[in-house]
Amino acid sequence: MPTTTSSSASSSSSVSCNNRQADVFSRLASSDPEVKLKALREVKNQIIGNRTKKLSFLKLGAIPAIASVLADADDSDKCNNILVQSAAAIGSFACGFEAGVQAVLDAGVFPHLLRLLTNPDEKVVDAGARSLRMIFQSNQAPKYDFLQEKNMEFLFSLLNSENENVSGLGASIIAHACGTSVEQRVLCEAGVLEKLVILLDGSLSQREACLESLATVLKNNPEAVSDFVGLESGRYFNSVTELTKDRYPRTRLLSCLCLVVIYNTSPSYFINMGTKSSLITTLLELLNDPGQSGDDAALGLSCLIAEKEDLQQLAYEADAIKNIVDILRTGSELQPRRLQGLFLSLAELCSKLEDCRCSFLSLQVLDLLTNALRHKDADVRAAACICFRNAARSVKSLSAGRFNSDHVMLPLVQLLHDPSSSVQVAVLGALSNIVLDFSSPKSSFIEYGGIKQLIELSKSMDPNARCSALRALRNLMFLADNKRKELFCSDVKAQGFACLISDPEPPVQEQALALLRNLVDGCISSIEFVFDEDGLILDTVGRQLRKAPQAQMAIQGMYVLTNVASGTELHKEAVMQQLFPQAKAGSENFMLKFLQSDESQLRSATVWTIINLISPSSPGAFDRHVKLRNAGIIPQLKNMVNDACLDVKIRIRTVLGQSMSFGDNY
Repeated sequence: MPTTTSSSASSSSSVSCNNRQADVFSRLASSDPEVKLKALREVKNQIIGNRTKKLSFLKLGAIPAIASVLADADDSDKCNNILVQSAAAIGSFACGFEAGVQAVLDAGVFPHLLRLLTNPDEKVVDAGARSLRMIFQSNQAPKYDFLQEKNMEFLFSLLNSENENVSGLGASIIAHACGTSVEQRVLCEAGVLEKLVILLDGSLSQREACLESLATVLKNNPEAVSDFVGLESGRYFNSVTELTKDRYPRTRLLSCLCLVVIYNTSPSYFINMGTKSSLITTLLELLNDPGQSGDDAALGLSCLIAEKEDLQQLAYEADAIKNIVDILRTGSELQPRRLQGLFLSLAELCSKLEDCRCSFLSLQVLDLLTNALRHKDADVRAAACICFRNAARSVKSLSAGRFNSDHVMLPLVQLLHDPSSSVQVAVLGALSNIVLDFSSPKSSFIEYGGIKQLIELSKSMDPNARCSALRALRNLMFLADNKRKELFCSDVKAQGFACLISDPEPPVQEQALALLRNLVDGCISSIEFVFDEDGLILDTVGRQLRKAPQAQMAIQGMYVLTNVASGTELHKEAVMQQLFPQAKAGSENFMLKFLQSDESQLRSATVWTIINLISPSSPGAFDRHVKLRNAGIIPQLKNMVNDACLDVKIRIRTVLGQSMSFGDNY
């Protein structure tokens, strides 16, 4: 039968392959140099560009065997070929293969490769340097402490080498190991910029290594950027700009990424709009490159246009949205890194400009996004969520119910259970915007357990997840009906909510107070939530306000009191107890501080609270007015009748009008 024959053939082929590999291993251990050399070449030739073969040889222990050959070979001329082939095989294992890099480092090969750099034979030096450069492309490569003098001396010995692979290795080490502002400063003070720019006039590999290391040294380093731009009156800066037109895609990409770093660090060097347009156009063209350059170009574009409305407009005019969507629709399997960059670029394009959002959504892209939400790579899932978040900033699209279908809502809610915290935070951001569509009943979100999971995430150990979950709940409860509020309150205990209000992280406190503000806004029954467990939540709010919190927290806290004070007489008196607790005589009331704040919103929220407390229709309003006047709060308001903020001015006049009904003239 055909099936039997195929199975037999496959089995026979596998056995034959294993036999050949076993034979290679036996020859690697041969005492005959020629046999050993031939075995090394055979391994190298089989694994070049073949990930499957690399993994197969790796499992069989090829790297320790080759490491042993490399360690045993001396520096005599008769061993040169073995040294070259050993280093080449090690480099092939490390090239683009993280498991290979780890195995190489575990086998202790690194010092033996460094030894090759001092070999008298140029071919051996080349092979060692190339292999080391492959290793330094990985994050697993050893880090160099540039603060140690011996390491700096070693680095400059590489950069000063006339061998292009060795000098390129020096640049690669900088690109890999320079990770702090202190290291950037030390390298610049040692003259590394002057050494690196020389490589711009060198070979292709030297130029590319130089561009990578320049981007690393210049990133978020205005002083270094200034020094670089000033070298030889801008000659090298112009050289990098010209390289964006180079014939080689990788060179064009690396020069673009270097310029992106310079622009993000010191935008003043990019006054010419044509330079910005050219940079965007080049990156968009590189998106179509099938290799690594295309993958990196996508992330480069997202970094360039992030938070920059003018560049987003230029990219929009260059038809970036359609170009990116067309790439996503090609049907070919794209690398996760490229997908991440493409979705992040779309997210940035949709972050500020409504025209971009409308253009994006008009291309019927929701299927692309929802498919990406199920991608196996967490970075892709997170990027798709960020794209959803920014697209959902469109009020027009929200009102049209584009994001509330089960097709969209189900995968979003499912991601609330994602094992990756970065994905959870990203999907919380998306849901925060989508649930703002208060014209929709949001039944699917609730039916899928959205509220319960948001509550669970508000207890997360990750402060970003807690904050994002509370923000989503805050938006969900904005102008919510009683049913939705009851669903929340039935699943949340006063003790747990009080802990969120007094969370160690200020952003979490602010979002918890903002959520509470929305919960107690509206009907009187919703106010009762703050009185659970003997008013624990309201006591916690008062305690936080007395701690002189940051302005944004104080604003949310005062609006909580404003909303509670809009309730019954009991509610108003409970607020007064928070404003005037049993305190030391002579201590200043925090409301006076808030009324004197530079933040107009805080002044406004404080005045609103007073308005609700002394509404003349309330039985205890007069007594509360007397207490506020004796505490100096009413006199303070009289001094604010010409407040710079119109809203505050109007509210103050309302309070003073109420005061007049109690016989208090101003």
